[in-house]
Amino acid sequence: MRQIVLDTETTGLEVSQDHRIIEIGAVELVNRRLTGRHFHRYINPQREVEEGAFQVHGISNEFLVDKPRFAQIVDDLLAFIKDAQLIIHNAPFDVGFLNHEFAKLGSGLGRVEDHCSVVDTLAMARRLHPGQKNNLDALCKRYYVDNSQRDLHGGLLDAEILADVYLAMTGGQVDLGLKGQNDSSASANTAGIRRLASERPPLLVIRASEEEVSEHDAFLGRIQKQSGGQCLWPDTTLND
Repeated sequence: MRQIVLDTETTGLEVSQDHRIIEIGAVELVNRRLTGRHFHRYINPQREVEEGAFQVHGISNEFLVDKPRFAQIVDDLLAFIKDAQLIIHNAPFDVGFLNHEFAKLGSGLGRVEDHCSVVDTLAMARRLHPGQKNNLDALCKRYYVDNSQRDLHGGLLDAEILADVYLAMTGGQVDLGLKGQNDSSASANTAGIRRLASERPPLLVIRASEEEVSEHDAFLGRIQKQSGGQCLWPDTTLND
């Protein structure tokens, strides 16, 4: 089974106001394994990015000036997603924008649904967790997915995070390894705003004090006595 986890960033919220796509990020899963292949493009929308949208994703008009137009990347996009199952968080939003871009080209491209099936992870999360927050950040917290590098929204980074969330939400990933190499033709134009830190600071290690060790030993002693000698941790190893 081939699945594509996809996310877009846009100039604004409403296609009815002719807002456009400015970034598409997507990662490939085959049989629930990340393959390492991804698609990532920034796109010149031929219009201004709204200030509210800029505050969400941090992609400026100046950054997009020299980027290709949607018509120049659509064939590569369709080749990457063709016949796959698209996994998208709040799919009506992203699919609506993609269909808007297809319609503007007027070249018989049809709709996203003509090329792929679509799974909406937001609708899935609402069924699993009714009455709770189900945005991507909330799901990362719920499923212990690291999103510490997500200071701003970004198409490729959000697709990578959503892939981890989707696998956790649907039963877990069966293989943590990446299979295959990055698709060089699909990974062009990834410099700039990807926002993935190259290093993380070392973890702080705090040793237990002698008083804490003593209290811990006393607590384990009580467990040992009450359990009839069945305590699994009778010896202190906190400072080893």
